Amino acid sequence: MVHDIRPFALGLPKAELHLHLEGTLEPEMMLRLARRNGIDLPYQNVDQALAAYEFSDLQSFLDLYYAGCAALVTEDDFYDLTWAYLMRAAQENICHVEPFFDPQTHTERGVRFGTVVTGILRALEDGEERFGITSRLILALLRDRPADSALHTLEHAHRYGRHIAGVGLDSAELGHPPEKFAEVFETARMMGYRVVAHAGEEGPPSYITGALDILGAERIDHGIRCLEDPVLVKRLARDRVPLTVCPLSNVRLRVVRSLAAHPLKQMMDAGLTVTINSDDPAYFGGYLTDNYVAAAEALHLGPHELARLAEASFDASFLDADAKDQHVYAVQQYAKRHGIPLS
Repeated sequence: MVHDIRPFALGLPKAELHLHLEGTLEPEMMLRLARRNGIDLPYQNVDQALAAYEFSDLQSFLDLYYAGCAALVTEDDFYDLTWAYLMRAAQENICHVEPFFDPQTHTERGVRFGTVVTGILRALEDGEERFGITSRLILALLRDRPADSALHTLEHAHRYGRHIAGVGLDSAELGHPPEKFAEVFETARMMGYRVVAHAGEEGPPSYITGALDILGAERIDHGIRCLEDPVLVKRLARDRVPLTVCPLSNVRLRVVRSLAAHPLKQMMDAGLTVTINSDDPAYFGGYLTDNYVAAAEALHLGPHELARLAEASFDASFLDADAKDQHVYAVQQYAKRHGIPLS
């Protein structure tokens, strides 16, 4: 039986479905890339950067996030960023990733869309070859930018065909309801993209409903405020809509007051399809295993619950059915070796 939850969580086969590549930019890399590219940042050293990592809300985080992105300029920068995450993912037995990237953050600074996506795709291809980590790249559109900008970004994305698997919606949620992007996501679906959307983090449960009904979202990123609407909870459970929950992010951005007060366990008990993810780990104090362990300790989740969450991470992915089954079987075998039968 399992006595120390961290080694168990570390070795557990897992998928990560809510991870912003720009949010993996550690201060050391941020400063190194800024020096390489001759970019002046408001931070002279790692300590100054870390001192800025105290957020009062989502917007205060985004201000720092976008400032850090200024260091990303060349194709090699985006390769290095993605590769650093994949090396860590391999150490944590993350077998499949569906990362977001925010092209508008870069194209608005004059960086070409192709520069961004080519660097990321090269790293993802190398990650599969070296570590066996499969991936499905998701383009995230910024909801605090005009819808016309999102449509223009989709035009760029179309040139890369199936290399980009899905389209999502992120950035500042409040005041930017799903309705604003109805045409954009109708276009994305017509182009054959899988659709996800951030909703119900700071925004109300109605944003989740809108993401489902108006945007056609197959998966909801965050979604923790769904518990405020019992009818919505029943719908999410009935339709097995995946929710990609990010515990440490929610605490760091003060969406919930503490991990002990996090609704993750309530969501699981309500029969919702919940996964654990790290969101922007360089800024929120923990990568995927850290989120598993922190949630387990604060909410009294045992290895059985963590294994179920890992199963859900593959079931909720955009992998084909055979690949999902293989990964779920690997989780079950891992749990069995630790005396935890799942089937």
